[in-house]
Amino acid sequence: MKKSSILGLAVALLAIARPALGCVGDCNGDGVVSINELIVGVNIALGTAPVSACAAFDDDSNGEVRVNELLAAVNNGTVGCATAATPTPTVTPVPTGAGAETRCTVPEGDGVNFDPAQQFCDLLSSYRFFQGNGATQEPNAGVLPYDLNTPLFSDYASKHRFVWLPPGTSATYSAHDSFNFPVGTVLIKTFAYPADYRDPSLGERLIETRLLVRRSTGWDPMTYVWNDEQTEARRRVIGQSVPVTWIQLDGSERSITYHVPNTNQCKECHEEHNSVLGPLGPKARNLNKDYPYADGSVNQLARWTSVGYLVNAPSPDAAPRAAVFDDPSSGSVEARARTYLDVNCGHCHNPTGLARTSGLYLNIDEMDPARFGVCKSPVAAGHGSGDLKVDIYPGRPDLSILSYRMQSTMPGVAMPELGRQTAHDEALAVINQWIAELALPPCE
Repeated sequence: MKKSSILGLAVALLAIARPALGCVGDCNGDGVVSINELIVGVNIALGTAPVSACAAFDDDSNGEVRVNELLAAVNNGTVGCATAATPTPTVTPVPTGAGAETRCTVPEGDGVNFDPAQQFCDLLSSYRFFQGNGATQEPNAGVLPYDLNTPLFSDYASKHRFVWLPPGTSATYSAHDSFNFPVGTVLIKTFAYPADYRDPSLGERLIETRLLVRRSTGWDPMTYVWNDEQTEARRRVIGQSVPVTWIQLDGSERSITYHVPNTNQCKECHEEHNSVLGPLGPKARNLNKDYPYADGSVNQLARWTSVGYLVNAPSPDAAPRAAVFDDPSSGSVEARARTYLDVNCGHCHNPTGLARTSGLYLNIDEMDPARFGVCKSPVAAGHGSGDLKVDIYPGRPDLSILSYRMQSTMPGVAMPELGRQTAHDEALAVINQWIAELALPPCE
């Protein structure tokens, strides 16, 4: 459809616009819906652009843009994103200065409030996943905290992970892939920076909380960014930059501008197999460890089973267990290096992942050295390879593209591409040791 026709459709919609909930159509989050944004919305509705081009048009989070959502966007473009005429659902009070919920219904009560058929709430507190406003990250009843043996690196941010399943439902165990979760499941992950990693009593700054929701149509991501007062986190579709400073365990001060991803970037990382969005962390090998619950330390697979969140799981001793990359007692150097690559790179670098065309497969079950990079030439040489010849050169980390790209922070060179502005020095040391100790012939 020509641009003139698209504009004509936008004008026609304007003539029949009705009051709308929220700020539908505000792609860049500036509080204004422009004609260019309306054009994007029309293109999405016509199927000539993906919903990810502007997720703000998908007001009901059903993966498509319909006429009623275009009408809402046109109305917002005419009268503004916040009007006195905009109706609001019944809500519970929120902390002073945090604003009011305008997107989802919040009934009275103190239990978790989540309905997978509803659109995303504007405020994280509306779900009641946490006690109080969530600033202490103390989970509500039925919200189960968990951890991973080796987590994904995100610029040294600490992470608080939780899972909530609708009452009476369970996830089904898998020995290899992420568990099969029921509709209504919510995976919750908060990114934070302690003031000083040497002294947890000094507190931490919450940056963002990400939700991964299992709807009837598949998994759906959303991000909530915490305010400076640490009293509320608000829905954020287009991402945000947050300056942050902290003290490392070695006493050194670090400062970065932390980049909260946009919704489309969340989808890119979580499409582990055949472009299907899904969870990455909740796998048997990652969860098979003890967790310090409020009532004592218990193996996570056993706890998930005992509370009914997991069925068909074997005993922890019979389940796979990933190594802890920085704990030599958990496995060999090779096991720890391969585990780190599996968690940080394998979701893309696998035979059905987004990086499958590279021919470099870093998932833990890849056993062919040539396929996980040994003496393997890159598909595309040049800037990204640092003029090096192979991904992994046995005995020579300095000649290995893998080490070069893990160490680099340059855009277009650094790997992983998203969620990292700093080199993970401790992990790089393990990777380099593994490469240096590889007992394989040199590359010809």
